[in-house]
Amino acid sequence: MFKEDNAKIRNQILQAVEGMTDEKLNQKPSAEEWSALQILDHLQLMETTVAKGVSLELKNDASEKALKKPITLTANRSFKVEAPKNVIPTNDFVTLEEMKKRLNDSHNFLYEVYGLATPEQLAQKSMDHPVFGKVPLSQWFPFVGLHEKRHFKQLEKTLRKLDGEKE
Repeated sequence: MFKEDNAKIRNQILQAVEGMTDEKLNQKPSAEEWSALQILDHLQLMETTVAKGVSLELKNDASEKALKKPITLTANRSFKVEAPKNVIPTNDFVTLEEMKKRLNDSHNFLYEVYGLATPEQLAQKSMDHPVFGKVPLSQWFPFVGLHEKRHFKQLEKTLRKLDGEKE
């Protein structure tokens, strides 16, 4: 089920930026806010981090079982969360084509890791989350889609600001 949800939100994100210039997509609405491409960069960094982490935990015999967490809260933007250092986007100019490649690579990596795991492994092992604590590996795959839903709202807001619309 998560695969369809993740694919749907990823397609919505890509459709939102389709046909826009690289210059506009790299423009920040303000000094404190991310550009549209920085938001996309954050998404691929997060997806890659999750895939690497899950892959390591699958090999970790000491990985603990954890209770399911309320990960659906992830999509709620009323809770502000500071991005961990390893998923803060670059300030470098990036083309949309390059970012699409990075997003595709991170997506493929996540599905590859998921495909190598058994349902038992995903249920019996966990990984730390900065807000939820230990989260079962089985929840990390839908988490990625929920995280993208959260940032899709941010992306829409950013694009509206760049178009000169008032909030």
